[in-house]
Amino acid sequence: MKPIKIITCIALIASFISIICGLILDVNYAQKLIGFGVVGLFFIVFPLFSYYRWKGKDVKDYMLTKENLDKMRDNQHRS
Repeated sequence: MKPIKIITCIALIASFISIICGLILDVNYAQKLIGFGVVGLFFIVFPLFSYYRWKGKDVKDYMLTKENLDKMRDNQHRS
């Protein structure tokens, strides 16, 4: 596996463990564990996953430009 995929998986597992421990354990800092887990998901896991999945792809293929709209209309008329 690629290193970025391994790092993303480890960060995902650590975030879930932090959230679950915050929900299960009865300690003073349980809400902080939940918060760190959520922050880890949104600020670490999601950007790493997005970078890994979008690396090497052209963003213009997924944007609604005039050319892409015309292609979609042509495909609908052919069907």
